[in-house]
Amino acid sequence: MIKFLKDLLGKVIDFVGTLVACSVIVLLGTIFYNVVSRYFFDDVDIGLQELEWHLFACMFLFGIGYSLKENAHVRVDVIYEKLGQRAQALINLFGTITLLIPISLLIVYYGYDFANEAYLSNERSGDPGGLTHRWIIKGAIPASFFFTVLCAIYVILEQLYILTGGKSADEKTQGETL
Repeated sequence: MIKFLKDLLGKVIDFVGTLVACSVIVLLGTIFYNVVSRYFFDDVDIGLQELEWHLFACMFLFGIGYSLKENAHVRVDVIYEKLGQRAQALINLFGTITLLIPISLLIVYYGYDFANEAYLSNERSGDPGGLTHRWIIKGAIPASFFFTVLCAIYVILEQLYILTGGKSADEKTQGETL
């Protein structure tokens, strides 16, 4: 059952990761268009410039959870890498349950009010020609940390799977390449 839930959640997370990767392409296209229009046509579009940082913010916010699922997040590996797989799984469980999930849930809780206030006040960019609907980017904050909670649940399931005798995703990959 743990493996089934972990695999199902992994597919959802991978789908969001694919969307994040596609947003990078859209971001590059937007930057390219802005540079060309600014330097060759002396035309500046404030809305597109703001869209650049909105896309970057979404890429970063949703990339946090995806990197957690892929075990590509930043950590201090001086001691951790020398520990056995069981000890690493226990550390991952402890950190995920006591730090990651509570902090993420706090951000979801307060971020919702932050985005809802922007929605109710019809907040828009202060710059002329800027983007309207500022609540969308503000809503990405609680949405991304809700996604991070889903990724944390994936990590918990993966660590429980390891602790109950299953192989980690890294171990399976190494076995297939040998």
